[in-house]
Amino acid sequence: MATPVAASVDRLSAVSKTDTALELDLEAYRRELTGYCYRMLGSSFEAEDAVQEAMVRAWRNFDTFEGRSAVRSWLYRIATNVCLDMLRSSQRRARPMDMGPSTTTEGASLDQLGNEAFVEPIQDASVLDPAADPAEQAEYRETIRVAFVAALQHLPARQRAVLILREVLRWQASEVAELLETSVASVNSALQRARATLDDIQVDDSGPASVDPAQAEILARYVKAFESYDIDSLVTLLHDEVKFCMPPYAMWLNSAVEVGRWMLGPGIPCRGSRLLATSANGCPAFAQYRPDPDGGWAPWNMQVLEISGGRIVGVHNFLNTELFAAFGFPPRLDA
Repeated sequence: MATPVAASVDRLSAVSKTDTALELDLEAYRRELTGYCYRMLGSSFEAEDAVQEAMVRAWRNFDTFEGRSAVRSWLYRIATNVCLDMLRSSQRRARPMDMGPSTTTEGASLDQLGNEAFVEPIQDASVLDPAADPAEQAEYRETIRVAFVAALQHLPARQRAVLILREVLRWQASEVAELLETSVASVNSALQRARATLDDIQVDDSGPASVDPAQAEILARYVKAFESYDIDSLVTLLHDEVKFCMPPYAMWLNSAVEVGRWMLGPGIPCRGSRLLATSANGCPAFAQYRPDPDGGWAPWNMQVLEISGGRIVGVHNFLNTELFAAFGFPPRLDA
C-alpha cells in the first residue's frame, strides 16, 4: 500500500531537468497511477489512457512546476483531473450482478450491452508492486477486486477520488484537500458520504487471498476439468451459489447446477479450450483460447476466479479479446 505523500517522495527541483531524468522520474509512478486511475474508471484500457495523458500533461507543464509540492502529489493532481474529465462523459460501469437478478440457462438473454457498460479486469502486474511485502500486497489486492471497483462506480467522481486517496492510498485529509483544491472539512464530509454509500451497497467480502496450497490444488483441478471438459468434475469445485457472469452480456447465473447446464448447452463451443494462467484483480485468472476451425486455438475469454472456503465462489468471464494483448498473451495458440 502506498505511503503518505510527504514521507515518500523528493522534490522535482532536486531532479535533473534533462529529458532522460524527467522521463525516468515520471515513469517511476506509472504503476501506482495506473492502479489509482483503474479504481476511478473501472477499465484497464481507460486507466492506461488516463495515465498516459497525465504523463503527457506533466511533461508539457514541467517548466511551470516550481517544486512547491512533491512530484507524486503533482502527478496525482494531474491524473485526478484527467479522470474527472473522462467521467463527465461516461456512464457508470457495473457488474452484471448489479444490473438485475440472476437467470437460468433456459431464460438467459444474450443481448449485449457493450464492454463500456461493465467493469473490466486489470492484470495484477500492471498495478501491484512486486517489491511490496506480502501483507501490503494482500491489502492491495482487496482494493482492486471486481466487486470493490464496481462499488466505487456508485460514488460521484469527487467522492470516489476522496475515498481512494484517503482509505486506499492513506493520504492525509489535508493532502487530499490540497489536491482537490477544497477544504479539509469538505474532504471529511465527502469521505463520510462515500462510506455510507458503500455500506448500503454491502460489497461482497468473499475476496481474494494469496493462493495457498489448497487453493493451488483447486485451480489445478479446475484447469484439468475445463480443458478435458469434464463438467461434472468442474461443478464439484463450485460453490452451490457461485456467481457466474459473462460481460458484455448482462445475464448472470447464481447456481453451480445452472453453470453446468450452461457449459453443456450454450457454452458447448468451449469444449477443447486451453487455459493459460495469470492473475487479475487480486485473483487467479486464465486466458481461455477456444478451438479455431482453421486449426489451433483463438482468444475467447479472460476468466477471473474468486475462491473462498475451499470452493470457487465467483467466475467472471470477460469476452473481450482485446484483453489478451493487454495481458501479454499471444494472438493465438498453434496446434
